[in-house]
This record gives sequence, C-alpha cells and structure tokens, in this order.
Amino acid sequence: MRKVILAEFLTLDGFIEGPAGEMDWDMEVFDDDMERYADEQITGVDTLLLGRRTYEIFAGAWPKETGEFADKMNGMEKVVFSRTLKKLDWNNARLAGDDAAEEIARLKARPGGNMLIYGSARFAQSLMRQDLIDEYRLWVHPVVLGQGKPLFADVKERIKLTLVDTRLFGTGVCVLRYKAAGR
Repeated sequence: MRKVILAEFLTLDGFIEGPAGEMDWDMEVFDDDMERYADEQITGVDTLLLGRRTYEIFAGAWPKETGEFADKMNGMEKVVFSRTLKKLDWNNARLAGDDAAEEIARLKARPGGNMLIYGSARFAQSLMRQDLIDEYRLWVHPVVLGQGKPLFADVKERIKLTLVDTRLFGTGVCVLRYKAAGR
C-alpha cells in the first residue's frame, strides 16, 4: 500500500517558520549533498500532497526550474487541499475532495508510488491529528528561533514513532526519518 510521507524543514527547537513567517534559515545551509538526498527522497514518490500556501509557492517556482529534480516535481501528480483555490495552473495538479481522510484513503487504495507532503504545515497538522501520516522525514536545521510556528501545534494525542534512519550533513542539518508506530 502507498505511504503518506511528510518531509519538513524545521529548526532545532521545532519551528517551521519564524514569528513573521520567515523561512530564510532553511536554505542558508542547503548544499549539494542535501540536494542529492532531496532527489533520493522523491524516488518512489509519484504524488505530491500540498496545502494551498505551499502549492502557490511551488506553482510559482517549479515550472521555471530545469533539471532532473524539477522535471520530477513538475511531472508528478499534485493533489491540493484547499477550501479557497478554485483553479490550479501547475501541470498535473488537481483539487482534493472536501474530506481529507477520504481523499487520502482513495489515494492509498490506488496502485502507484508513495505520496509526499512538502511543507504544507496546516494541512500536515490536520493529517497528524487523524493519524494519516505513515512516515516523517524531519530535516532539523542547526538554528534556534525561540519563537515562530511549531510543526507539532495542536497535536491532541500522543504520536508514537519509531526511528528508522538518520542522515547527517556537513552543514549540520540532520534528517531524522521516523515511521508511525505499527506501520
């Protein structure tokens, strides 16, 4: 069965953006090794699951990019979870149904590769609360913000995870790969 994988950049203190929405800290240390790992990360993935804000950022940027990674990003199916968007212009993008859990169940039942969530914090948090994320890939950056938007906001129940892999980069970024317990 297909898996839902969350890939998220976050600070050592658990924030995905600063208090004013800034995310400038995440690309300050992005190097060639991290780029290769990002490419490995989408191997076996054929669907992106995106919230509105991340969709708008990606749709404004990726179609202008070139190269193998950009080709993969532009070519794969994109399922966008939004109550406000009415039209999607990025290649192979479609709006999800109103019920995220039902949409995820339909997608998981289909044949194909895994599904990847990049960013899309509010959407990811809603899936966490419904126990719909199978794997977490947390790109922990060597910076402390002290305040901002936490990744694990509004989590009401314990999420048990099992560490399956770590990857440390020369930049100090460490990717922690967890699977949801029982999966």
